[in-house]
Amino acid sequence: MMTIARGILLAAGMLLAASAWPQQYPAKTVRLIVPFPPGGGTDTIGRMVALKLSEQMGQQVVAENRPGAGANIGAEIAAKAPPDGYTLLVASVTHAIGQTLYTRLGFDLARDFAHVTLMATTPLILVVHPSVPVKTVKEFVAFTKARPGQLSYSSSGAGSAAHLAGEYFSNMTGIKMVHVPYKGGGPSMIALVGGEVSACLATMPSAIGHIRNGRLRGIAVTTPKRSPTAPEFPTIDEAGVKGYAADSWYGLVAPAGTPAPVITRLHTETHALLKVPDVKDRLGNAGFEVLTSTSDEYAAFTRSEIAKWGKVVKAIGLRAD
Repeated sequence: MMTIARGILLAAGMLLAASAWPQQYPAKTVRLIVPFPPGGGTDTIGRMVALKLSEQMGQQVVAENRPGAGANIGAEIAAKAPPDGYTLLVASVTHAIGQTLYTRLGFDLARDFAHVTLMATTPLILVVHPSVPVKTVKEFVAFTKARPGQLSYSSSGAGSAAHLAGEYFSNMTGIKMVHVPYKGGGPSMIALVGGEVSACLATMPSAIGHIRNGRLRGIAVTTPKRSPTAPEFPTIDEAGVKGYAADSWYGLVAPAGTPAPVITRLHTETHALLKVPDVKDRLGNAGFEVLTSTSDEYAAFTRSEIAKWGKVVKAIGLRAD
């Protein structure tokens, strides 16, 4: 009887502990890993989410930049962290692409993470240095075809959305450009503004400020519809490259095995902050479109993105170590 009583008390204690998780969490500083350097789209949304989560949850959430290896270093650190809710990651389309692009990875995006929620999406935009004398997609393709291998384009790293979008664009138009990878969207834009490269298919948050102040020239966006942030730019599809479409997305994940109540708390808090008018306006002005989901929807979306970009990687013939 004593053993049964102890078992009942133990079970009751476990239930009480589980129900207390949302109230007790977080009890210390949470780190939010941003797997790119400062200045790009991932860093922009990561810092905003960290700031607002800190305000809402009453505990500091620190955005920690851990760039390198096409965003894989930061992702691997997060995947191998204790599953206690105190290490989170801003995941992106780059990680979905990398599942096929890289021959060796220290993590599996679908298996090794608990998916909290999607947070935002953004178009990419074809931008050129002002020295490149083109204003339309048709002019850009003609100018580049007349100079095979002479124009270079930057990206936020091998396997990034900018890289794949550039290779996809080249494949569909028959042009030849030289890919120059950098360690994030910020450095990629600095290189383009400085004239180190000629063009880029950049995320809207990385490029829009430079376009508005005249340091870069915008040509067209990659999404099926025009961007609300910059509706003056046509889509690449409507500009003549039929069927072309690409975008970038950002989500919040935690290590697999993180307690369900913690995931629920993070999901609730993140959705709440993304509905705040000031946050929505700031994200919108930067080129983001808020995109939320359930945890299950985000997990399914991740699997579909891995499959979609896997086909593109294989069709183009890309591979990285």
